[in-house]
Amino acid sequence: MKISPAEVRHAARLARLELDEEEVASLTPQLDQILAYIDKLNELDTTDTPPTTHALEVVNAFREDEVRPSIDRQIALANAPRTDGEAFVVPRVI
Repeated sequence: MKISPAEVRHAARLARLELDEEEVASLTPQLDQILAYIDKLNELDTTDTPPTTHALEVVNAFREDEVRPSIDRQIALANAPRTDGEAFVVPRVI
């Protein structure tokens, strides 16, 4: 067995999860199967495999940054509960 119930409890505590004993008993074999599968994957020779972040090539779809007309300020502020004439007024957070 790769993981013990004590390690499951420890990992749960680190993740700030409260698990009862039934959940620990249920999760221990499940996590053990996951770790066994990872060990199986670690048996593969990946020395010539480049690291990737995505299975498929990802291309950013950036558009040109160009100035375009926007909504009029007075229209944008029209339904705001409070404004100072130029911006929304909100309660201070800090």
